[in-house]
Amino acid sequence: MRSLDAYIKEIEKELSTPKASVREQEIGVLTEIRDGVAIVTGLKDAFYGEILEFQNGINGFIIDLTEDSVGVVILGDYLSLTVGTLVKATGRILSLSVSEKLLGRVIDPLSNAIDGGTKLKPDKFYPIEKIAPGVVYRKSVSVPLQTGIKAIDAMIPVGRGQRELIIGDRSTGKSTIAIDTIINQKNENVICIYCGIGQKNSKIASVIETLKKNKALDYTIVVSAAASDSVALQYLAPYSATAIAEYFLDKGKDVLVIYDDLTKHAWAYRQISLVLRRPAGREAYPGDIFYLHSRLLERACRIDPKYGGGSITALPIIETLEGDISGYIPTNVISITDGQLFLETELFNSDIRPAINVGTSVSRVGGSAQTKAMKQVASGLKLDLAQYRSLAAFSQFESDLDEETKKSLNRGAKVTQILKQKKHEPYSLGEQVVVLWAATHGYLDKLAIHEVEGFEQRLMEALRTRKKDLLKKINQKKILETTDEKEIEKLVKSI
Repeated sequence: MRSLDAYIKEIEKELSTPKASVREQEIGVLTEIRDGVAIVTGLKDAFYGEILEFQNGINGFIIDLTEDSVGVVILGDYLSLTVGTLVKATGRILSLSVSEKLLGRVIDPLSNAIDGGTKLKPDKFYPIEKIAPGVVYRKSVSVPLQTGIKAIDAMIPVGRGQRELIIGDRSTGKSTIAIDTIINQKNENVICIYCGIGQKNSKIASVIETLKKNKALDYTIVVSAAASDSVALQYLAPYSATAIAEYFLDKGKDVLVIYDDLTKHAWAYRQISLVLRRPAGREAYPGDIFYLHSRLLERACRIDPKYGGGSITALPIIETLEGDISGYIPTNVISITDGQLFLETELFNSDIRPAINVGTSVSRVGGSAQTKAMKQVASGLKLDLAQYRSLAAFSQFESDLDEETKKSLNRGAKVTQILKQKKHEPYSLGEQVVVLWAATHGYLDKLAIHEVEGFEQRLMEALRTRKKDLLKKINQKKILETTDEKEIEKLVKSI
């Protein structure tokens, strides 16, 4: 018989042997595959935005939840999937790797480098979808975001933390305004993110080249989901760009995000929804199309300094058809944003560029974010220009005009001319203030229309060579003193 000691040793050995751990995992089955979207059953505890892993290693994320199945958008080659494939729930929400190294790079919406550079190493992971900061954490918009475009900074100013829509027909200069705004942030300590949604690869390449040429790519991140990419990537692109912006926001930095454009984003979402057989509403869009953009743009904000400071300014772009701003997607986004810059084809073809329609464009919070210097020279400019447009329309039918009307028409024509600006040539605050001072004080009234451009060129040349100190003073103090006005008057008269 075995001794008691032998039994004790055997029990101790059994107790010390490591046991196989039991891990519970939820497994589903792919039941349908449709144009980049999969239907999976058997995942009872799945949640919206969760990453799923297919048997062959491809990932997807849940975008639709029904009683007995989930709709999954596939992030990869969906043609390699077959019905009956096992699908594993990971329990992880769709997140994006972010770091400071993203600056100056071109990436896809999943944070993979597509510019041929070195592989990016993540610093942190940020969720692509996130609830926007509440009112308690926000601060009112009061700091200007200088676009460098005279017409915008003077009449429809944009503040840091604002959502200003750029809307207009195809080829009216919407993207140009956005790119010029990025170029103007060179010395403004603002990080820029350009998000291309459904654009041609040639256009994205052109944007990158323009940013490189103007030394703006160093503080810019380009997120690209081209027209040739899947609708899944086009759908994710703006949310990915915002997640990157929130990484820098949490560091207390100011960020500018361009969404070019949200019309194509809505198209991508409509395609996904139709494939998922969701009930179609107006123009075949699903019922939650409004929520699609509202939850995105609501993440643009200015945070109170006691909660870290920083801001995200959003410039979404929407394309209209034949100037119709009453379309479904345009009206949705107009109601979400804090104002809009409406670009008109007629003005663009009349060589008034940027082709901003002053009467239709508005900034709901920008006035409080305008610098004092700009307010001094441009306070009545928008009203005067709107009156000039209506007067010009009526004057075509009236041959005998009184002197006051002739004077208003003359002033309006010269101001319209001085507000023209070449693309990719943004002006500093000081330069804008001096030019607009000359216009609003009547120094252009005696010039012929064709002489205005030459006058502006000579004025800019004089400012940038002989009056650097004056420009520096206005740029720093952001106010126009009496001594400055006298110096400007002397300079303008000499020219």
